[in-house]
Formats: sequence, structure tokens, C-alpha cells
Amino acid sequence: EVQLQASGGGLVQTGGSLRLSCATSGFTFDDYAIGWFRQAPGKEREEISCISNSDGSTYYADSVKGRFTISSDNAKNTVYLQMNSLEPDDTAVYYCRVPCDGTVVVTPGGIFDSWGQGTLVTVSS
Repeated sequence: EVQLQASGGGLVQTGGSLRLSCATSGFTFDDYAIGWFRQAPGKEREEISCISNSDGSTYYADSVKGRFTISSDNAKNTVYLQMNSLEPDDTAVYYCRVPCDGTVVVTPGGIFDSWGQGTLVTVSS
């Protein structure tokens, strides 16, 4: 069974930092791109970062570029999102997802597309 467990959210002041973790199991971690999405109240879910575990390439949305860093620990099957210089506009529920790069993987059980449960990040002004 594919599982993604997101954690690390919390309440932080403007300018502060948090590190999110996405612990995964049930699939070959090295074969896929894993990333982070967020959904703020009243807004659509948006992709903010993605890392390919096959070649290490990364993607960042303009809104987080230079402030957030995605990384991957293949030994722990875990992806991290280090978030620095947090702003009130970063307040959202953060989700991890596999795959995050638009790859379509068809399995006997259907399209492979799995999300973590979300972790809430609140940035106070």
C-alpha cells in the first residue's frame, strides 16, 4: 500500500522557518519525483516544489524560489521542504504528492497518483 505521511507544520511568526517532512512507503522511492503542494483558504491547490529522485532535478514555484529548499533522503524514503523567511501568504495546508512531475504511471490498480494527508502551516504577522 502506498503511503505518504506529511508532518512538520505549525504556527510560526513572519520571518521564521519550518521544515516539513514527507515519509513514504509502498513504492520504489528512487523511481519517482515527489513534491509539495499547498492550498490556502479560498484558493486552489498549487504546486510549489518537486524533486526528481532519479536525477535530482528540482522545481520551485516563483512564489517560494529562494526561500524554500526541497531535498530527499533516499535511505529514509523521505522528502523534506525547508521553508525560510516565511510570510503570512505562506499560510496553507501543505501536501506531498507522488508523482509531482506530470508523469503518468498506469498500474493494474489504475493511475499511480498518491497524496499525503496534509499538514497545516500558519504564519502570523
